[in-house]
Amino acid sequence: MNLHQFKFVQEAARRNLNLTEAAKALHTSQPGISKAIIELEEELGIDIFTRHGKRLKRVTEPGEQVLACVAIIMREIGNMKRIGEQYAAQDAGAFSIAATHTQARYVLPVPVARLRERYPKVNVSLHQGAPDEVARMVMEEAAEIGIATEALNHYPELVTLPCYEWQHVLALPPAHRLARTPRLTLEDIAAEPLITYHPSYTGRARIDRAFAQRQLAPRIALEAIDSDVIKTYVRLGLGVGIVAEMAMAEERQGDLLARPLGHLLGQNVARIAFKRGAYLRDFVYHFATLLSDRLDRDLIRKAMAGRVEDSGI
Repeated sequence: MNLHQFKFVQEAARRNLNLTEAAKALHTSQPGISKAIIELEEELGIDIFTRHGKRLKRVTEPGEQVLACVAIIMREIGNMKRIGEQYAAQDAGAFSIAATHTQARYVLPVPVARLRERYPKVNVSLHQGAPDEVARMVMEEAAEIGIATEALNHYPELVTLPCYEWQHVLALPPAHRLARTPRLTLEDIAAEPLITYHPSYTGRARIDRAFAQRQLAPRIALEAIDSDVIKTYVRLGLGVGIVAEMAMAEERQGDLLARPLGHLLGQNVARIAFKRGAYLRDFVYHFATLLSDRLDRDLIRKAMAGRVEDSGI
């Protein structure tokens, strides 16, 4: 048995048993991956995958257990590498963060800048994606932490902690009639063309649920994943926008007005995620504390050990 075999088996499973895609991801040949997997199966005396001709069809029952063991082995190898990096260079290294657009654009700039002030030798890589993509990047170790509002706490492979609460706001021109309405209602908003997030982003499910509970069907004029895009189309007069409050922080002296909607739509919780069992370097802990004053090294360590509940934060 060797690490190449473990890596090939793991990547084959990740790529839905498509060895061609696995070979591309690992920069090797498809026959080489196939040969290594067969050799590992022969050494173990089991089939990890069932086959139809040369194609892998599904993971066998013993194969599931092998993949679970391989995941632990590869995770601990990654941890050993990070331990070596930590002690070889206490204040340097590469740090990858996965986040949604809203987090990357409006929440992360200040914490990233402050991290770089404290650790100038740390190179930060920022990856943007949908919440499920953020989760997968952390699970696959393409990122050390993930930040999003949706999806992260749906994966048992991740340890997640709440960072902060936020609410949606109504974005509209100051001259709009709703800018002068004393107390907004969902009926007021449903009467207007609405510009807001794609269903899988930035609390959209909460928006839909609030309207559905009042048996209202808002007129969705446009959906986007980007808060700046939503604001652009509000400025063009296509409708009123519902965006995250942090996306309107720069508009206080601008041409759009923000009306809070927490009393109608409730509060959202942004979460930070780590891969379960991962070794975290000093600057990762520090970055987490910059994101939220709720978080500290001791709390994160307890969470990684399974000794913290959200209710205690």
